[in-house]
Amino acid sequence: MKIVELLNSLQLPITNEEADVLGKISEGGKILKSELDPREQLIANNLVSKDVLLRKKNDEGKITYARKIR
Repeated sequence: MKIVELLNSLQLPITNEEADVLGKISEGGKILKSELDPREQLIANNLVSKDVLLRKKNDEGKITYARKIR
């Protein structure tokens, strides 16, 4: 288990597997959904539900994930 701090200063526990996916996204960076394997995509969607990641479509219509934590 790891602890991440959200932008509103709340601390949230995440699993090691979620921390690994979060580690693939550099600070302030983005990652395309297509760069993640199916299991990592599921974990990324869980992190969106926990308000740790932000999911958006880019100009090309591809889905990207970006960090929402400090």
